[in-house]
Amino acid sequence: MTAPLHDTGAETAAVDVTAGAPAEAIEGRSPWRIAWIRLKRDKLALAGGVVVLLLILVAVFAPLIVSVLGHPPNEFHEEEIDPLFSVPKGSWGGINSDFLLGVEPRNGRDVFSRIVYGARVSLLVAFLAAVVAVVLGTLFGIVAGFFGGWVDTVVSRLMDLLLAFPQLLFIIALVSVVPDSLWGLTGSGVRMGVLIVVIGFFGWPYIGRIVRGQTLSLREREYVEAARSLGAGRGYILLRELLPNLVAPITVYTTLMIPTNVLTEAALSFLGTGVKPPTASWGDMLSRAVDHYEADPLFMIIPGLAIFVTVLAFNLFGDGVRDALDPKGSR
Repeated sequence: MTAPLHDTGAETAAVDVTAGAPAEAIEGRSPWRIAWIRLKRDKLALAGGVVVLLLILVAVFAPLIVSVLGHPPNEFHEEEIDPLFSVPKGSWGGINSDFLLGVEPRNGRDVFSRIVYGARVSLLVAFLAAVVAVVLGTLFGIVAGFFGGWVDTVVSRLMDLLLAFPQLLFIIALVSVVPDSLWGLTGSGVRMGVLIVVIGFFGWPYIGRIVRGQTLSLREREYVEAARSLGAGRGYILLRELLPNLVAPITVYTTLMIPTNVLTEAALSFLGTGVKPPTASWGDMLSRAVDHYEADPLFMIIPGLAIFVTVLAFNLFGDGVRDALDPKGSR
């Protein structure tokens, strides 16, 4: 007679022990929480996010920071300038305890204060232009992808037209004819408003293509067909079924669009079509530094480094957000 395959006594004891142990609660995780867990593992993305947060705080609290650590951004300090060569006195661009990053050649304005206020201009234009692009791109993209047919054809051809349009030349030509007072704004406010609208308008086709492609895929999913079978209208399907599932790609592309807008604003200010002087701008500082880079190279390095760090931080953070929200395409 063969031995039993299982020890019934041991099995019964194990069952009793298991039955006596308290059951552990199973905690569910939302997709956003899972994405946050993935993002925390990416140290470079977190470092980029910290720098982005610091830049935002610097831009928001620029007046307070300057009042404590610097001087008014448009205040001249000619006593800090060598009258013979029109360059800052001392070495390293005039850096000392009173001027943390030195002073500008010729007029002696505080470089630190202008870098801080320049962050406000660059980030404001970049963020608001991204908002304009996201709103237009999401609207046109989801409509084109959901309705298809002639609507999709018209929107797609419009996106192709805008993508082929020379954006930089158009902005330069537009700024040259914009009046000094517009939309209740004056001076640099007019220039900033024009930059925000034009950069955002020419940026929406990029995100519009992404939203359209995602919508073409999502509209054939089972939950959309189920909503249709239950009598849901087009507005309900667009706002309640499709749009929530487009938040992730929209968020990813927005974080990658902002550094591009920072570079665009800096380039336009460098060419003289950005904000009006004496408003501080990193691109304008680079433009002024061209005439003094041999005598005072630090005046060119500091605003260039500010642009570099800002763009790099946003790109690192954007890549991390993309990998967190789309683990299939992560590195």
